[in-house]
Amino acid sequence: MDTQNTKAKLLLNHATTLNLHTGNLVNRSRLKKKCPSSPSEELQDCIRATLSEWSTTTASTAGKELPSTLDCCIAQATDEITPEEREELKVSVKVFLSGSDCSSIRNAVDLACLSLGVSQLDSVIIAPPPLPEGETLTLEHLQPLWTELESLVQSLKIAAIGTSDLDKSLLEQLYNWAQVKPSSNQVNLASCCVMPPDLTAFAKEFDIQLLTHNDPKELISSTSFQEAVQESTQDQQVADWSLEWVLRYSVIVKSRGIIKSKGYLVQAKRRNL
Repeated sequence: MDTQNTKAKLLLNHATTLNLHTGNLVNRSRLKKKCPSSPSEELQDCIRATLSEWSTTTASTAGKELPSTLDCCIAQATDEITPEEREELKVSVKVFLSGSDCSSIRNAVDLACLSLGVSQLDSVIIAPPPLPEGETLTLEHLQPLWTELESLVQSLKIAAIGTSDLDKSLLEQLYNWAQVKPSSNQVNLASCCVMPPDLTAFAKEFDIQLLTHNDPKELISSTSFQEAVQESTQDQQVADWSLEWVLRYSVIVKSRGIIKSKGYLVQAKRRNL
């Protein structure tokens, strides 16, 4: 066990980019038995479980190379979509950004396509990075993110794009400015128990689907991520890791409305090297 953890720590300490894929949570019995109280708790549990399993299996059998980009995933837990079944499935994702680097969106989408074995995602919802205390989300914050999403639609990587937690005023501003219009807007029912009538009316007029969610403003903080890494790998040098983005995906069988697979992809980068 010590040797396995030593190898995992060595790999982690050498890497500058960490890509973590939880695999299909529908099939991971160890995680299915737990009922997380929140999306944040679920993600932390998934990171711990994936890194723990990776440390004791994949990491210990890795070769002598010390790659700068470390892919932590459990091969048997990953379900790629076959070309034969692609038409029957809807692949939806939500990207939670930690910073304002727009290239994170493309990185997340590319990694999701690669991990799931698809060339296009059916729907991508963007959750902008948390703002400093006292700052309010504006169209100026959204424009560079949306421009990146639009380019991914134009290059056929994404079919439809949506927003999260925009009120009627901001959704209208984005709709009027955008070349590719938002197809959906998620509303957090913790902040409003009933859909605001002005938002409902606007969405109906312009054919924007209103969805509900219970995600916090920040799905996981860098500190919580570092704690999860430390607990699962006993690595003490976790303070250098900075979370770039989290992507949550679900693959639904269209005809039956059932979830075939769901999971998380996470990317972190090492700072201060």
